[in-house]
Amino acid sequence: MRRRRPERRQILPDPVYNDLAVAKFVNYLMSGGKKGAAEQIFYGSMEMVSQKTKTEGVKIFKKAVENVSPSLEVKSKRIGGATYQVPIEVPRHRQFYLASLWLINAARSRKGRPMAECLALELISAASNEGGAIKKKDDTHRMAEANKAFAHFR
Repeated sequence: MRRRRPERRQILPDPVYNDLAVAKFVNYLMSGGKKGAAEQIFYGSMEMVSQKTKTEGVKIFKKAVENVSPSLEVKSKRIGGATYQVPIEVPRHRQFYLASLWLINAARSRKGRPMAECLALELISAASNEGGAIKKKDDTHRMAEANKAFAHFR
């Protein structure tokens, strides 16, 4: 028998921008429990973004996350011995999670620069609908589009 799901933890908004989305993104960015390092990277990249674009860093961050958020994804479903890739709509909280993950991974794959700078460049390019994270979203949407025929298995 399955036990009940644990209740979702409430996280505190970040100290600088007083924003829950920023706090969550910093948590995703963190590796090895080093939150201070993750915060330094994020706030450093916000500085760079605001210098490069002459607009508020958080606005660019929000725009980037909004642009990278997927609306559809595929989920493997086994029906009668065959596995189908069934397109499903992505829930709101998972959209933010996937967007954050793709942005961070795209920034990490840019080599030869400090992480803060890579993240700043990736956020700027995502806000203007280009870059690695946007490519990942387009691939996901293309995959869902290609498997539209199996949508009735939902």
